[in-house]
Amino acid sequence: DFKTNNGILLRNLLPGHVAEHFMGCGKIGLYHEDYYNVAVMFASIPNFFAEFYAENDVNNNGIECMRVLNEIIADFDELLEKPKFNCIEKIKTIGATYMVAAGLTPKVVYDGADTDLDAYLCTLCDFAFAMQDCIKKINKHSFNNFQLRMGINHGSLVAGVIGATKPQYDIWGNTVNVASRMESTGKIGKVQITEDSSQKLERYGFRFEETHFVQVKGKGKMKARFLIDRVAS
Repeated sequence: DFKTNNGILLRNLLPGHVAEHFMGCGKIGLYHEDYYNVAVMFASIPNFFAEFYAENDVNNNGIECMRVLNEIIADFDELLEKPKFNCIEKIKTIGATYMVAAGLTPKVVYDGADTDLDAYLCTLCDFAFAMQDCIKKINKHSFNNFQLRMGINHGSLVAGVIGATKPQYDIWGNTVNVASRMESTGKIGKVQITEDSSQKLERYGFRFEETHFVQVKGKGKMKARFLIDRVAS
């Protein structure tokens, strides 16, 4: 029925607990939540538009290129369906950039970490590795050379829904801005992480390159490190 269809639509647009809130109150209005321990990641494919995308007769004026991008994003979405990534919420895609956050879903229990925040960071880094493996498989089957450039940060933020007829869930705050800068100032093929986040991750087998400085707008020079791998315990 109409109510059921609306519920399905809302759950596709919004995180489950947010969709339930609006279904309970019966209308879309201003909604926000404050969070204090969330891990945020931006993952872009810089060479998609720089080298791959073109509008010509061969690729149907760019449509075939967008079909490839859609398949890549769909594969990333499919990764998020795995139970081990259930604390990660996809926020949105912006062009060829994929934005996710861990720690927005309530009442999720984790094993093997001292705190929920540690678990969020560990899970997000494991997801970053899974994305890299995914893009390698895509390259193998499509004969392309797409590479990811990723940035991770953690901290407090505000999450909410903007809009009434086309509601969009999003996150805001300094934590998000710095995560974005970690991506944009990073290197293709690598995951750049703020030093504060890397120090939490080292206790769980994650290894990093030496600390370096990056210039972040509004913050000046910030310490950051590139993620290498995770050593099995």
